[in-house]
Amino acid sequence: MSSSASKIIVYGGRGALGSAIIKHFKAKNYWVGSIDLANNDEADANILVAPDASWTDQEKAVLADVAKVLDGQVLDAILCVAGGWAGGNAAHADFVKNSDLMWKQSVWSSVLASAIASKHLKEGGLLTLTGAKPALEGTPGMIGYGMAKAAVHQLTKSLAAGDGGLPKDSSVLTILPVTLDTPMNRKWMPKADHSTWTPLEYVSDMMEKWANKEERPASGSLVQLLTEAGVTKLVLA
Repeated sequence: MSSSASKIIVYGGRGALGSAIIKHFKAKNYWVGSIDLANNDEADANILVAPDASWTDQEKAVLADVAKVLDGQVLDAILCVAGGWAGGNAAHADFVKNSDLMWKQSVWSSVLASAIASKHLKEGGLLTLTGAKPALEGTPGMIGYGMAKAAVHQLTKSLAAGDGGLPKDSSVLTILPVTLDTPMNRKWMPKADHSTWTPLEYVSDMMEKWANKEERPASGSLVQLLTEAGVTKLVLA
């Protein structure tokens, strides 16, 4: 690995947003690593997570693989965009099952990304996590999802506090999208108003700016992505 190239790792690099981010950063000549359940062929390195492994076993494996791949080099940014969605209130048949899944997809990945950042992010580097605007309030129709995303919001605040364990002058920012313009969302919501959906390229471009310390909000910010008539605005929660 060239020591001169800027380096990032995308946690969730196989999903729609993760793939868009990897494509964007590769076009800008970054070295890009992907962490996910499956390989992203555009990434320079792939680290696979065993979905059935316990949280601590995932930690051991992922941290060992990241250390091996980086071989002493540091990261400019770690961008965690892993996650998923499941609905249901407390009376839903899959309430506990869905809550468990949401916790694994959003909280486990965010915590592991934070652990990587504590060891491999450069001073002044960037860690981004993914929350959700609805989780700023109650989410009765999707309790497990809202609960997991609210935990990510809390993690953000803790990491950004004076002794959160991240490298000196580094920044942790959490994006709070409403609806991202992904192929799956278009498939499941064909009649929705797509002009209110946030384009993946917008998010990728914004993250590149933040990685380069351009227009980067204060560490600990929960950044809402609000899109209307095809125009996206960033609003701090």
